[in-house]
Amino acid sequence: MRHFPVFRELRGRRVVVSGAGEAAVAKLRLLLKTEATVIVYGPDPHAQIRRWADEGRLIHMPRPVDHGDALCAALVYGANEEAQEDARAARIGHAAGALVNIVDNLDDSDFITPAIVDRDPVTVAIGTEGAAPVLARRIKAETEERLAPSLGTLARIGQGFREAANALPHGRIRRRFWSRYYDEIGPRVLAEGGEEAVHAALDALLVQMLGEDRENGHVALIGAGPGDPELLTLKARKALHEADVVIHDRLVSPEILELARREAIVIEVGKTPNGPSWKQADIDALIVEHAAQGAHVARLKSGDPVVFGRLDEEMDALDAAGISFTIVPGITAASAAAASIGVSWTKRGRNAAFRLLTGHDIAGFADHDWRSLAQPGHGGAVQPAAIYMGVRAARFLAGRMLMHGASAETPVTAIENVSRSDQKIVATTLDRLPDALTEAGITGPAILFLGLSPRQAMEASDLIDMPATGVV
Repeated sequence: MRHFPVFRELRGRRVVVSGAGEAAVAKLRLLLKTEATVIVYGPDPHAQIRRWADEGRLIHMPRPVDHGDALCAALVYGANEEAQEDARAARIGHAAGALVNIVDNLDDSDFITPAIVDRDPVTVAIGTEGAAPVLARRIKAETEERLAPSLGTLARIGQGFREAANALPHGRIRRRFWSRYYDEIGPRVLAEGGEEAVHAALDALLVQMLGEDRENGHVALIGAGPGDPELLTLKARKALHEADVVIHDRLVSPEILELARREAIVIEVGKTPNGPSWKQADIDALIVEHAAQGAHVARLKSGDPVVFGRLDEEMDALDAAGISFTIVPGITAASAAAASIGVSWTKRGRNAAFRLLTGHDIAGFADHDWRSLAQPGHGGAVQPAAIYMGVRAARFLAGRMLMHGASAETPVTAIENVSRSDQKIVATTLDRLPDALTEAGITGPAILFLGLSPRQAMEASDLIDMPATGVV
């Protein structure tokens, strides 16, 4: 984002426009909607500028802008349609400390003027940083159609009622009050009885909602997927958007957290291997604390919460506190990883089962039925498995598998940062696994696929095992 969108206060401020031709008229159509004092400098003004001046809507000075004319101005526009004169106006504006815009000159402008949908006091600004004005106009037209002309009136009435509405508890109940006003009661009453009826309806709605019982809190235990926000389910997006409090794991991506409401409280409860970590009991208590206060809590877990997510402990804590919850499943990292290397978990003639394993448990490196894992299946290869949290346990895992008879040439694929822009794929073999991860700089989070190779390698060799190491 090159230009950061802000709304600048212009009430009672001066805005200087250098130039009085067609380009100036185009800018003035927007500027005259503000509460600024607009002064236009330029000889031989456009007829429309003369009319606006006669109506007292702006001040016209029939000469070029000069030093001192921009003192105390908030904005200066160069609209002379002549590069040298616009550059002179820009120097005058900068010397006075004003922000300067040169019409059709993005690089020499301090700010840009977006396309605007005006439903005063509701204003929608649409900018493309000069890249696609046609697209901006199309978005403006579509937005104009979606926003009813009465929206501005409803917003102005609501603005005057905000102090009274502060009597409602902050958070969901207050949002529900405004939603009912803007989506249902306000438009209907305004159409039927006018503005006075809307004021009365707002008073009645406030009294009604103040008399309602306090809303209970609720927790959505959400699978945030492997990191790509496009892999988040629609149900997860809705629950995240509605949340008052967002409590998330360290591995939940910033792009997904961006989908939360700006006013939501966002808390990271990260667990770092061999580093600072939240205790699970403290996470449980934090979730319960916020929900008990009436908040709707989004508990974001990387991947799918039912896969190595310590979900049961959080559900037990919520049950004990009498707090309702829902589980929103997500795409687990193993599914996204399989998609990223073009393989399926199961394949006819190869395997009829697939295992999800962890490299760590509460006691350290996780122990498994190694003999069963190492036992050859169809075609003499091991049965495929996905190993979560297996990077630090790689040497232990490889050693146990080899000790129980697995072939040293058994393919293993590691996928780090699954589905993200910095995803890395390492294809190797069981005996090379620890060294291959070290050489590739794999530190996690990563999924290890035991017995599976990336599709392109399988097509090249037509073999399940792949002794060479490759990094993608």
